[in-house]
Amino acid sequence: MPVGDLVEWLDENGSQDFIWYIKRLSGNDTLANGSHQAGPYLPKSLLFRVFPSLNRPEILNPDIRFDLYIDSHPDHRTVRAIWYNNRFHGSTAASPRDEARVTGFGGSASALLDPESTGALTIFAFRRVSPPAMADCHVWVCRHETEEDIVEDRVGPVEPGKWILWPPDDGVLPEAGTVRPAARSSCWLDTCEIPLQWLGKFPSGAEIIRKAVELRADNSLDPDRRLMRRRECEFEIFRSVEQAIELPHIRAGFTSVDDFIARAQTILQRRKARSGHSLEIHVKTIFVEERLTEGINFDQQCTSEPGKKPDFLFPSAADYRNPEFPASRLRMLAVKTTCKDRWRQILNEADRVPSKHLLTLQEGISENQFREMVQANVNLVVPTGLMSKFPRSVQPHLQSLESFIGDLRLLSI
Repeated sequence: MPVGDLVEWLDENGSQDFIWYIKRLSGNDTLANGSHQAGPYLPKSLLFRVFPSLNRPEILNPDIRFDLYIDSHPDHRTVRAIWYNNRFHGSTAASPRDEARVTGFGGSASALLDPESTGALTIFAFRRVSPPAMADCHVWVCRHETEEDIVEDRVGPVEPGKWILWPPDDGVLPEAGTVRPAARSSCWLDTCEIPLQWLGKFPSGAEIIRKAVELRADNSLDPDRRLMRRRECEFEIFRSVEQAIELPHIRAGFTSVDDFIARAQTILQRRKARSGHSLEIHVKTIFVEERLTEGINFDQQCTSEPGKKPDFLFPSAADYRNPEFPASRLRMLAVKTTCKDRWRQILNEADRVPSKHLLTLQEGISENQFREMVQANVNLVVPTGLMSKFPRSVQPHLQSLESFIGDLRLLSI
């Protein structure tokens, strides 16, 4: 289907008659890592909202069946949603269950379970109906980055491990799949905790990350866990500041549709800018904490060749440009939150470094995707907490951030 069909699909399934659940498919959602989940994770709260008849705690493991159309490929199946609720029925099992699942997607023949769909941005559009009618679901699995860009232009960035629900249960802003904890261990800032200058002018990504480092110093943790904890903290800070600034405007209402659209576009563009640059700032901060000196041990966003600016060069841009410096001691690191299609963008960066390194937070890839990366001399750097989401055959070949930093230190010996 041409890209134009996606635009038409978004318009047809984007009215108030639908509820959208948007996520990137992980290795646990698809069959990429051999998990037994048998389908994409959908929150129990969403299924209860769309299918009220599923929320029957008095019945052991209630279930319903509904029509699911994968319009992007296309595919139609009648799938089963079930609430495993033996926790409320006197279960003696070691781990009593209270979780909902959707099954019956048809195995790898389904685009939702195809390992090649790992990392793909996916929209589940549930039609609103009045009981006893049963809602159906229309799905679009993005097939390339152009389609993902079209979707994110409408809903904002969708990062690995996060999801967006539209419309949310209350308020107007899309809700991300992270619930604010009640405890102060959260990085969510109440309005009184937000610096006054931030309320007047939205803080830069670097300012928010400095606050995340303040709240999550975590100097005793290895670089991988430090990166993931701070990334989560920074996301909470960003959303809390966004809510403090934007919610009063939304509640006050708008005098015209144009004013509403302009405000919404500002919010979406801010989210996209944050998503595109924050990971790189986090990584640089950790490099410095690990006693790597900018200009000596690494350079960021420097020009390797005309028109080419890799995210990080090692040991330095000066060494890279010195023809007498051994190419075997040069390294390049690209930083991309997702890599399903975007990994090929790094192949033409830093010509003197034939073997590229790519740090990603994507939750798994298929074996075929990994094979293509290996053939192109791309080495994946993945935080240790995400490695289990990759196929078992791939996991031994992944490098942690801590290990990569260790290799950099060896280059200077």
